[in-house]
Amino acid sequence: MNEHAAARTADAGETTGALARKLGVSPTTLRSWDRRYGIGPALRTDGRHRRWTPEDVAMLQEMCRFTAAGLPPAEAARAAKERARGRTLSPALALARPAAGPRVPKSAPAPALPPGAPVSRSGTGLPLGDVRQECRGLARAAVRLDAAAVQSLLTAAVETHGLATAWTEVMVPTLRAVGRKWESSGDRYVEVEHLLSWHVSATLRHLYVRATQEPPTGVPPVLLACLPGEPHTLPLEALGAVLTERGVPALMLGGSVPAEALAAAVRRVGPSAVVLWSQSRSTANPPLARHVAGTRWGVRGARTRSLVLLSGPGWAGDPEPGLLRPRRLDDALRMLGAPEH
Repeated sequence: MNEHAAARTADAGETTGALARKLGVSPTTLRSWDRRYGIGPALRTDGRHRRWTPEDVAMLQEMCRFTAAGLPPAEAARAAKERARGRTLSPALALARPAAGPRVPKSAPAPALPPGAPVSRSGTGLPLGDVRQECRGLARAAVRLDAAAVQSLLTAAVETHGLATAWTEVMVPTLRAVGRKWESSGDRYVEVEHLLSWHVSATLRHLYVRATQEPPTGVPPVLLACLPGEPHTLPLEALGAVLTERGVPALMLGGSVPAEALAAAVRRVGPSAVVLWSQSRSTANPPLARHVAGTRWGVRGARTRSLVLLSGPGWAGDPEPGLLRPRRLDDALRMLGAPEH
């Protein structure tokens, strides 16, 4: 091969650094996979520089998906190479493929880390700490922008652990890790946070819609609303999905609800309870909360009030008399009469 042909060949492939950024792993990890498992580049210019062809990239993407589904790296490498060669996977490996959704028996507990275990960065640069194994796979998939794997892992977490546990122990820790990474890296990883948040929201809304196919009749709903100027809806989406799943109807008004609209909805609907979400102190609005708590509704002679829950980290201090302050999802569910059966 002459010098010009070699240059064109090298230009056709990706460098190790560029590929590592695409997959959400470190360049050291790619070199280690090459050395240990033979998952290496087809092109090497002047014997040293590595160039990864589209075929190499596809094989590595398969390996990343297998490791996200829980396979050890050695098994994931074998499976990825079999796929690249067009071979049929063994039944065990086929079940592990994210395209089919990782399936774990519902009776099997998720692996837990022992107390005092070292902090894990999951090969993504995201500080996750002591978390369920699913968080690590979900973080890897989100960093490499693998939407299919993200959705598959979220669905599997809900099927395996139930919605409430999947939210508090899988979705929230991963979302927080992505948010911390974004804040500390000069606005990098914003696309990762957007991808993960969108798929979490899609999962929660799908479960909410599925649970409301046959809504209870004659039962006043729980009204869910973000305060004016508050756009963060995911925690309320999770609460609404769990409530409807447990037979308590929920009415979601969404983010940044104007004060007048919130008051009008309370008067029109007559909710059994109103949950007001505030993510930051700048959006917490105690006067509005007091107004909602004091709003009476119903027929004359039998007018009543709604229970009001101040939810989210934006509310500071102890709640005023007549207002409730749930600290966690299970607190809110208990206050709203929807504990786990």
